[in-house]
Amino acid sequence: MFFFFMCFNSSMREIVRQALAEIVPEGIDSNVTVPDHEAHGEYSTNVAFALAKREGGSPEKRAEELAAKLRERGTLFREVRVEKPGHLNFWLAPDLLRAEVASILAEGVRYGRRKAAPPKKIQVEFISANPTGPLTLANGRGGFLGDVIANILEAQGHEVEREYYVNDTGNQVVTLGKSILAAAGLIPQEETFYKGDYLKEWALAHRSEATFYKDDPHALGRIAARDFLHVTKSVIEGKANILFNRYTSEFDDIHAKGYAEKVLALFRLKGTVYEKDGATWLRTTEFGDDKDRVLKTKDGVPTYFLADAGHYLETVERGFTTKVNILGPDHYGYVARIQAAAKLVGLADSTVIITQAVRLVEGDAEVKMSKRKGTFITFNELLASVPPDAARFFFLMISADSHLDFDLSLAKERSMKNPVYYVEYAYVRATNILKNAGAGPAAPDLSPLSTPDDLRLIRTLARFPEALEDTAADYRAHRLTRYAMDLARTFHDWYEKERVVGEVPAVFAARRALVLATHSVLGNLFSLIGISAPEEM
Repeated sequence: MFFFFMCFNSSMREIVRQALAEIVPEGIDSNVTVPDHEAHGEYSTNVAFALAKREGGSPEKRAEELAAKLRERGTLFREVRVEKPGHLNFWLAPDLLRAEVASILAEGVRYGRRKAAPPKKIQVEFISANPTGPLTLANGRGGFLGDVIANILEAQGHEVEREYYVNDTGNQVVTLGKSILAAAGLIPQEETFYKGDYLKEWALAHRSEATFYKDDPHALGRIAARDFLHVTKSVIEGKANILFNRYTSEFDDIHAKGYAEKVLALFRLKGTVYEKDGATWLRTTEFGDDKDRVLKTKDGVPTYFLADAGHYLETVERGFTTKVNILGPDHYGYVARIQAAAKLVGLADSTVIITQAVRLVEGDAEVKMSKRKGTFITFNELLASVPPDAARFFFLMISADSHLDFDLSLAKERSMKNPVYYVEYAYVRATNILKNAGAGPAAPDLSPLSTPDDLRLIRTLARFPEALEDTAADYRAHRLTRYAMDLARTFHDWYEKERVVGEVPAVFAARRALVLATHSVLGNLFSLIGISAPEEM
């Protein structure tokens, strides 16, 4: 009964870790991984190397000693094998795998979710595009990434706030105001101004405001930024299905509430501020930055960095202990300084993720993107061109730290070549099998699940909790789309080789339960990724 209890309360990987922990001396980490090739086991560990280093002997000899002890646990492992020079590889017992199917069916939508011990209060800040124009493809990439990371952290039991930080004051808003005045023909155009049809359209519709605020471009820029943010929200929430808990205004929530001055006072108290050339500086080089950063110019104007530092202080004062900040590809130089500010304000855990650039391709054509010049494909235009599920899945398929070529033609294609179609069709196929199979026993005997393809599908299902746990730890959300494709591929292969309807009653009941478990895991996975679970295609 011991392994059945563990199966209902732990991932398969955790069961292996627990078994190792009982035979490995305290202080040695029982690292367990999934090998790239099934020939090297379903799970593997290099713990014998650490054991040999501490206690002597060869890693291979230590691995053999551990293997002998593990083989005594016949209820856990089908096979334990040592591979030179000392890797320990495991194959789980079929009964343990079959028990996981029962666990999936019993837990339903709760499968893979857990209660964090202790739960953290985490803020995920993402998109946060300057409200000076439409969202770009890079904004969309960060948007889907942040949404999924927030979903996973919630599924792992944490309290999560999804935040959009609005830079609605400062030089860029002044430039926006001047750009509108130029678009309205009230002042001459300049190279540094924003350009694009959206500015001309706004200026034409609001010419009276532009005329009234001709001598106050900051006020005009804030009015336009408010309207552009409203459009942004309609795209984010209405088309991309990304919901935020909070839109934080730099003007209203940071400057107006005194957080810029408050954080400056804190930095002075910590002795990290100095004056030079009439400006006020922060010693960010003490925290790994390549140079110190200006907090206030010689004219006494707060920099964006000072406002951002105040924002981090405001985040801490609202009780958050962890912050994940997703920034676009032009923010590499910003990481060290904002991490310095995070440490100074007392944020216990701060992660900054820089997403790489997106290139839209269709055939050999590529459209260059520049918000300032106005020649770019907007996120809104992309969502109007391809299905939202495809847009989301394609953005999430590639690691955020890698450049992304978005294949517009493939995203539109309704065939098994399209990755999102491929995984969604697996869900539809499972739905159809269950419809054709009809009702089955509530608690079937699962022992007939014994073919290599039966067990391979179960093993793949059992890695779902591990994928969630790992993504909550390292924020590499592309792991989930890859898992989705792996699970879909395994299920499609299983379908081609094994029958449900037409089998003898015992096999029918067991395989129907396996399909139901697959249907459940795919549904849970789709919900966390943020794509639909269609009943038919």
